[in-house]
Amino acid sequence: MKTEDSSYRLLGVDPGTNILGYAILDINGRKMALCDMGVIYPGKFNTHQEKLQHIFERLQSIVDIYQPREMAIEAPFYAKNPQSMLKLGRAQGVAIAAAMTKGVGITEYSPRKIKQSVTGKGNASKEQVAAMLGNILKFNMDDYYLDATDALATAVCHFYQSGSVLKGKKRYSDWSSFLKDNPGRKA
Repeated sequence: MKTEDSSYRLLGVDPGTNILGYAILDINGRKMALCDMGVIYPGKFNTHQEKLQHIFERLQSIVDIYQPREMAIEAPFYAKNPQSMLKLGRAQGVAIAAAMTKGVGITEYSPRKIKQSVTGKGNASKEQVAAMLGNILKFNMDDYYLDATDALATAVCHFYQSGSVLKGKKRYSDWSSFLKDNPGRKA
């Protein structure tokens, strides 16, 4: 039987071609702690190809420094401008490739799923997400770009979705199954 180390690092990424957010979480069993977060500025480059190369190289550097086991990345959302959507999709693809070439596992989450995991509301604002992250991690998020806090939210979402906080606990597929095992709870 394979046993998995309960201490590892998790990388969260909020892709973008002008500003890309990243965050590193230290995971120890059922606990998570912020290790680092920040932004990458591909917008300072003139061509889209240079921006993509910068994203690739910086994320590979971050992976080399922090050695995350997994990367959670936000999926592109529907945009009215197809050109913007295409550029964002390329940035996401390059970010995924940068982690994959370093052997990091990848999971993608929709913006709605990320917000819902962190705040309980799928339509929460970026500011609400950042405030909730501050409460969860006991850390002041005021001095960080929302792109960085979005990346942190993506990592936190993955931590919650991966079952790290539920290991050893029974999971339920619906409310009635939960109530059956927990008769003292109200419907």
